[in-house]
Amino acid sequence: MYSEKVLDHFQHPRNVGEIELPTAAVEVTNPVCGDVLKLWAVVEDGRIAELRFKCAGCVPAVAAGSWITEWALGRRVDEWKTITPNQIEEGLDGVPSGSRHACELAASALRRLADQLGV
Repeated sequence: MYSEKVLDHFQHPRNVGEIELPTAAVEVTNPVCGDVLKLWAVVEDGRIAELRFKCAGCVPAVAAGSWITEWALGRRVDEWKTITPNQIEEGLDGVPSGSRHACELAASALRRLADQLGV
């Protein structure tokens, strides 16, 4: 049902937790299913130096949150706005069609974080 990458990111999520003094932080919610994704970021010289997340949601939502923290690390903030749900889904080697909302939630969270930083 879930790809090995989805299960790996769910069972061994990367970059979980909060950042005490973030440059920016956001919380996004899927109003249909209730999944919640929170992101904390530290930006140095226009690049992500640290990114952490917490997620209350389904297996793919946790996996997508974990995956985007790895994807975004070291990237310029303006690159976050280009992330698409399709890229996240491909990065996770696919998600069930009923779980696509998890990739949309993660992409939305990164875009909102970039917006908060004025990018």
